[in-house]
Amino acid sequence: MRLLPVLAAAALALSVAVPALAEEVGSFRNDWTGNSIVIDAVADPKVQGVTCHLAHFDRSLIDRLSKGNWFVDPSNSSIACRQTGPITVGDINTGPRGEEVFSQRLSLIFKSLAVRRIYDKKSDTLVYVVYSRQVKDASAKMSISTVPLYKNDVTWLKPQK
Repeated sequence: MRLLPVLAAAALALSVAVPALAEEVGSFRNDWTGNSIVIDAVADPKVQGVTCHLAHFDRSLIDRLSKGNWFVDPSNSSIACRQTGPITVGDINTGPRGEEVFSQRLSLIFKSLAVRRIYDKKSDTLVYVVYSRQVKDASAKMSISTVPLYKNDVTWLKPQK
C-alpha cells in the first residue's frame, strides 16, 4: 500500500504548514465512549485585547473504531469572544467580507474549522463567526460572537476612513 505513506506525509506537511494559534484551556469527556469537548483560546492576531474561546468536539478512539471514519471530526463548534485587555486594532480588513483570523483542520484533507472577523462600522463592533469549510456539502453549522468597541478606549493603528 503506497497510499498510506503519502497520506502520512500530507498530514505531516499540513500540520507543519499551519501555525498553531489556539491554546487548549480545558476539555472534558461528554459520553461513555470517551468523546470530548475541547475549549481553545484564540487571540486575534491583529486586535490586541480580544480573545475568542472555541468549543469543539474531539472524537475518541472507540468512536473512530465504531464508525470507521478515522480522519474526520464533526463540524459542531461554538464561539465566544470578549475584551480581555486594552484593545489595539491593527491593520484589519474593514471590508464586508472581513478576514480569516484562525483555521484548524477537522479532517485529513478537505474539512476545516475557521474563524472570520468582520468589522461592523455602523455599530462600531467586531463580529466573529466560526464555521466549517467542506469541499462537498459545506456545513451550515456556525456560531457568532461580537465585541463592541463603542465607548471603549480603543487604539486604531491604521486611521479609519
